[in-house]
Amino acid sequence: MRDIMGMMGKVKEMQAKMEKLQEEITSMEVDGQSGGGLVTVRLTGKGDLRSLKIDPSLFKEDDIEILEDLIVAAHKDAKDKAEAMTAERTRELTAGLPIPPGMKLPF
Repeated sequence: MRDIMGMMGKVKEMQAKMEKLQEEITSMEVDGQSGGGLVTVRLTGKGDLRSLKIDPSLFKEDDIEILEDLIVAAHKDAKDKAEAMTAERTRELTAGLPIPPGMKLPF
């Protein structure tokens, strides 16, 4: 019985560590560059696009902000669709399995 209680304690400890790690990943932001710094994007640790910067030398128009907003919106649309597809496939895969409500798969 002691082994089971010890194991349960370790499971709870690991769960707490995983939750903390997920919070850290969510709050993390990462910059990526291409074209020698002509294009810069900032993503969260979960892959959400926070900002996009395009060097004005790549355009002859003055409407760079509109293009940046459109690119961010397109990224969000694609990401939302991918998440919906993943959720649907996960539901299909786990149909009939005794998985606790609210548990997100894949981990």
